[in-house]
Amino acid sequence: MGYQCFEVEITAAVAHVRLSRPAELNTMTPDFWRELPEIVTGISDDASARVVVISSTGRHFSAGMDLSVFTDGHLMAEAEAGRRHARLRSNAKVLQWSFTALEKARIPVIAAVQGGVIGGAVDLVTACDLRYASSDAFFCVQEINIGMTADVGTLQRLGKVVPEGVARELAYTGRRMPAQRAYEVGLVQHVYADHDALVEGALETAREIAEKSPLAIWGTKVAMNYARDHSVDDALEQIATWQAGMFQPADMMEAFAARAEKRAPVFPDLLPEPRGL
Repeated sequence: MGYQCFEVEITAAVAHVRLSRPAELNTMTPDFWRELPEIVTGISDDASARVVVISSTGRHFSAGMDLSVFTDGHLMAEAEAGRRHARLRSNAKVLQWSFTALEKARIPVIAAVQGGVIGGAVDLVTACDLRYASSDAFFCVQEINIGMTADVGTLQRLGKVVPEGVARELAYTGRRMPAQRAYEVGLVQHVYADHDALVEGALETAREIAEKSPLAIWGTKVAMNYARDHSVDDALEQIATWQAGMFQPADMMEAFAARAEKRAPVFPDLLPEPRGL
């Protein structure tokens, strides 16, 4: 399937999803917001890959929201205030889902960023499981610089990834955070010398994750996302219930056998998600 904003390649259980509009700085057009959740959710639901890597092309990972997203045609102009405001809220929820879909996917999503990670691009990467950067990368909560409050996930997720004071400083000032500082505060897990090394490093990590039990990886992602937003007691209840239904001794036996036989383990893929009865 062809996409306007992305190129997708799946190799050895790793899906490589690339933003593909470098001349336009990979701004987030209406097509972007439709295509990204469709791609990631489709891969997750179909079990066609075990990890997704999102990278980009050109000088910048993404310059953020494209201005075309802010136009809503004559319907908004002709509607009375209550309906316009309700539509604006619905629009925000649609945009939010484009990145929440990355969190809800059954598989890990890794961001590999170079150059500018601006505005909506910060929303994107904070919804990913892991983040890697090239040395020229920088992060900017651009919304505050154009007189608006960020509303697609940065303010809700960034403070769960980095210390709250760091998140507030970025959100209030709109300053650029360079890659090395992003590494120091935990926003990214590694800084690579250049774009090529970045992409290869992210794909190597993805391949390593793809060798693990996909059921165990799914359970780990669900548990860690749940624990982020709940108390320790609640999170322990959650994982106990998950294990009661999802624990798979066969995968453990395969892991032990593979180690004893000095080979890579072979685990079944997840079953595709049901699509109606």
